[in-house]
Amino acid sequence: MTINLTRRAALGAAAALPFASAAAPVFAAGSDNKANSTIAKSFQMGDFTVTTLLDGSLPRDGAQEIFGGGASDEDFAKVSADNFISPDVAQFFFTPTLVNTGAEMVLFDTGLGQGGIQAALADAGVTPDQIDIVVLTHMHPDHIGGMTTDDAPTFPNARYITAASEYDFWAAQEAGNRVGDLVAAKVTPLAEKMTFIEDGGDVVSGVTAMAAFGHTPGHMVYHLESNGQRLILTADLANHYVWSFAHPEWEVRFDMDKAAATGSRRNVLGLLAADKVPMIGYHMPFPAAGYVESRGNGFRFVPVSYQMMG
Repeated sequence: MTINLTRRAALGAAAALPFASAAAPVFAAGSDNKANSTIAKSFQMGDFTVTTLLDGSLPRDGAQEIFGGGASDEDFAKVSADNFISPDVAQFFFTPTLVNTGAEMVLFDTGLGQGGIQAALADAGVTPDQIDIVVLTHMHPDHIGGMTTDDAPTFPNARYITAASEYDFWAAQEAGNRVGDLVAAKVTPLAEKMTFIEDGGDVVSGVTAMAAFGHTPGHMVYHLESNGQRLILTADLANHYVWSFAHPEWEVRFDMDKAAATGSRRNVLGLLAADKVPMIGYHMPFPAAGYVESRGNGFRFVPVSYQMMG
């Protein structure tokens, strides 16, 4: 299964433009009123301020079983060794992203629901009641867990946006389905504040949904554009910064439709590499931002460093 990355005319035209010249920074970071801490990091992208928020991080055993479906033991060990990481343990990061357009505060995903997102927002100088829109890229627990706190909405003034196919799938699950039960507890009570978005739809001006199904039935990534600068929030398109890039075909336990997820990874990562557009990935090492380059039959994630500083 492949995904359709054709955007509206404006997005298509933007794809032909370089993101920024080699002499100019892509982002300006560390400016006044922008976060620069161990759990919140801000970048300026055109007129948008983009802030990554570290909700939490933890190690997990069984890395190959999670990220190396279809890989031989030898190949998985070699890719791991070549990148100086253990083939046995993966470090998970959970990173919602806040986009301040100048007119609206748009939060992408809400984290685990253990208080991490509130702490990261506080480091960015933002309170939960300032959030105007919450976008759910999909409805796995680590993305919707922070929607409510003590059974009350964490973001009391926000409206919500997600894909209809995502909501419909999880809402239809019978009681006893772990994710479906969490959706019923966290998402359904806020359904009257929710609108649904399709591939190519706008969240706000300059923020466009891109279908990247496979991880879940309605998994979306989001294209940001402001003053000719571009960035893609890749959500759970690639769950690990080494294994899922080097071998997009290696199956990930959390991907519901493995073939569709592989197709989505190859299409979006190929777009990022070809157009040299930066990305923010939900599970990338904090601050979760970087670039993608083609390497052999796969890709390499190039983490943010000073090239994205002001």
